[in-house]
Amino acid sequence: MSQLHYPFTFSEDATHKIEGSLELSEPLPCDHKSGGGFFRMGKLQINDCPALEIVLYHNDATAKFIYLHENNLDANLLDIIGVDPKTVVPMAVQTLPGQLCLGSDRAQLIGNAVSEIIGASPLASTFEQYKQQNLAVFPIAREGLKYQVAEAIYSNYGYYCDEVVLDAHHVFDSSVPVYNRTVELTLFKDKDLDQTQKENIAVAFLADSIASGLVMKEVVARVSERFENLKQIEVISPLATIRGLCRLAQSEANRHIPVRVHVFETLLNALPPDFYYSAHFADPKFHICPDLEEKYRAWWGKDTAGNAIADTACAGYGWSEVFYSPRKQIQMMNSQLQARHNLTIADLVTRNAGK
Repeated sequence: MSQLHYPFTFSEDATHKIEGSLELSEPLPCDHKSGGGFFRMGKLQINDCPALEIVLYHNDATAKFIYLHENNLDANLLDIIGVDPKTVVPMAVQTLPGQLCLGSDRAQLIGNAVSEIIGASPLASTFEQYKQQNLAVFPIAREGLKYQVAEAIYSNYGYYCDEVVLDAHHVFDSSVPVYNRTVELTLFKDKDLDQTQKENIAVAFLADSIASGLVMKEVVARVSERFENLKQIEVISPLATIRGLCRLAQSEANRHIPVRVHVFETLLNALPPDFYYSAHFADPKFHICPDLEEKYRAWWGKDTAGNAIADTACAGYGWSEVFYSPRKQIQMMNSQLQARHNLTIADLVTRNAGK
């Protein structure tokens, strides 16, 4: 795998243009008690903003989440996907994309991945430098609650960390150009900590995936305001788009506090019209293991018009719904697949079952 230099430019609105570049280094080996893999350092630089630090990770769990995994197709999973059991033998081992790792199965997988990331060398110096009372975890409802960051810190280092639950989410706002949404923050449970405890917090671990970056930028701002002695912010973001990371790089907090984002495997594209729909980049240099991306693209295949489905297969689809409502997740996948390719996810599972 070679280094990547990726210049980009896009418009936020009619008058605001974003120009910058992404730099990714060669992957390095990363040992962990449960297996290990690789990590890859990166920087995202835009305009006159400080560079945003990024670390990409590859291990067995992140690969199953982002690319493909083996699964025993039982009757319950077939029913949710909408596959006729007459066409696919129940309990037969099938290769499925990470988008079909649903509900509790997905939460368990992501917990394993986050545990390896927390125990990996890029974060080791943080835990050597600070004590448990200096760390706090900020899981963002709903998806971030499933990442198990505090549990990962405990399993790796034995630290008992405070958790401050946030509820930050999109609300429709037609006045916002392009995105038509803004952020509403309705819950911030920092009142559970007294003033001394808040003053002791030097490192904030935020947990949520990043599509447009609207939510994460708002959360970073609020956390940095309420915890005045922060020295660094570590964002655990399994799925993250370049476009969304640009918004985080532009945040006022990134100018004063080192912000670093930890991502599974690869950064994602953001597709119009609302740039919430996030697919893999086809360029092999974006991927720590290009062979996994090649197999992933082969699984999705092409539609009858010859279009590569992987170019538009969203890595997140319903984002939070996949954890909380697997049936709604399938509905969202089918809506997009039918509109773009005149196919359903059941069609694709059935097609691959015969290979």
